[in-house]
Amino acid sequence: MALHRTSRLSVRASPDELKRWNHIAHQHGHATTSHWIRGLLSSTELAGHDGSRIPDELRGIRYQLSRTGNNLNQLARSAHCGDAVHCGMVLEELATLIRQCDEILSRSGRSSARRRCERSAVILH
Repeated sequence: MALHRTSRLSVRASPDELKRWNHIAHQHGHATTSHWIRGLLSSTELAGHDGSRIPDELRGIRYQLSRTGNNLNQLARSAHCGDAVHCGMVLEELATLIRQCDEILSRSGRSSARRRCERSAVILH
């Protein structure tokens, strides 16, 4: 039995937004933008995701990045004073934050810029 849709949901968009959404819908194999948006809304509803989780995660990561930035400033200050600097833990913390950002971006359907630089765990300057 065919689904009979009688109700309408309306969303205003700029011409550029509509053009971009049409393009994305067709890139993902949808016949129409409506079909793509209906799929997005249905999958979000089924997943029980209301959109609030990603900003919370990003705030947490931003806080951690801020702490890491403070650590880097302290390391730079120590290095300029001639002290031996052990950067391994800071680099590990940064790698963890990058992985967390990649996970969030992959869940949001956006690709992240993958840049890998393998280094030893402890770096002395």
